[in-house]
Amino acid sequence: MEEEKKTQNFEKDSRGHHRNKNIPKMLGEIESKLRESIRPESVMELNSFERKLVHGHFDHNDEFQTRTYRDGEKYTLKIYPVGNIEKFAREKAEESIASGEDVALPPMGSYERFIVHTTLKEIAGIETTSHGEGGGRHVTIVSAKKFGRGLKRIVRKIKLF
Repeated sequence: MEEEKKTQNFEKDSRGHHRNKNIPKMLGEIESKLRESIRPESVMELNSFERKLVHGHFDHNDEFQTRTYRDGEKYTLKIYPVGNIEKFAREKAEESIASGEDVALPPMGSYERFIVHTTLKEIAGIETTSHGEGGGRHVTIVSAKKFGRGLKRIVRKIKLF
């Protein structure tokens, strides 16, 4: 009876692999959750074939990145809304430049902080730094406006001597 329940949600695809019938529904739900979010969605309890389906669905779109993390025998697949994170970081950078004040972003995981740092590294007038420990670690956007000159320009001049 228990084995019958387990196979109820699965069907065989053209290659003979068992495929969860709920994957297309799950993908739609994840996309709707990520549409306006800067937080990644985590998916667990997928077999390797199902993880490949999810990777394949999201990785063709520049707005998303997928990563699989392993903890012992368990795998967690995370889908990152890269486009939303980049947009959010740029908006906060503009806010920092306009106000001349530092802007602290909400706590983020390491990959999300990497996206922010990479997105903002070429914007003149700001610097990014990470602060905090563990789950409270966050990015702070530091405005160079309050110093009267861009920090990058000052650093370049110092390197000349």
